[in-house]
Amino acid sequence: MHTTRYQPSAHRPASAGASLIILGAIAFGATLVGPTLAPIVFVDPVLNTTHIPLDQPTPEPVVQERDKRTAVPLPQPRPHQPAPNVIVPGSGTPIGTTPDPSSPAGPVVADPGPLSGGAPIAPPAPPVIVGATVDPRYADALQPPYPQSEIRAQTEGRLTARVLVGVDGRVKAIEILRSPSRGLAEATRRHALTKWRFKPATRDGVPYEDWMTMTLSFRLVN
Repeated sequence: MHTTRYQPSAHRPASAGASLIILGAIAFGATLVGPTLAPIVFVDPVLNTTHIPLDQPTPEPVVQERDKRTAVPLPQPRPHQPAPNVIVPGSGTPIGTTPDPSSPAGPVVADPGPLSGGAPIAPPAPPVIVGATVDPRYADALQPPYPQSEIRAQTEGRLTARVLVGVDGRVKAIEILRSPSRGLAEATRRHALTKWRFKPATRDGVPYEDWMTMTLSFRLVN
């Protein structure tokens, strides 16, 4: 059995080229015959504006804070009025006064009496002061010894001294006011500072320092 195979013809490439040429000619002719298309350009219209001035708003007046507050009237001072006379009852019979003819008659003010309602307060009593005195236990030791030089000189007389007595009864200082001789004055000074004893002065029973005057007599005994 014999099979017949398809064999392409030798002129197939030439047919394809002819077809392309025909299509190109048709297209070229269409461009020549058809209408010419102009490009479409969109142009925005011009906007014309006109400046119209607007009315400016009137500014509101600035109100101060103190103007917004309501003013409060200050109280006016009252005229001076004299204090009324008050009649105070006293503890005894009221004592009247003779009215002054030149002044208008008014109510008689009674004596108010004592402010505390009782007896007046008495002033404080003065303090009780007792001066310094000689301690009797040391009375025999008051006379100082007679210096030998004064005995030989036969010196006699009275001696006055001022002494400061402390709270313990001892002599803290001595001043010789009058003396027959210097030797008797020195002997008395030494003796007073070591041997003399006193009862101190007191103020309401409390001891305190005080001055006192002492007088001594110097006489030679044969």
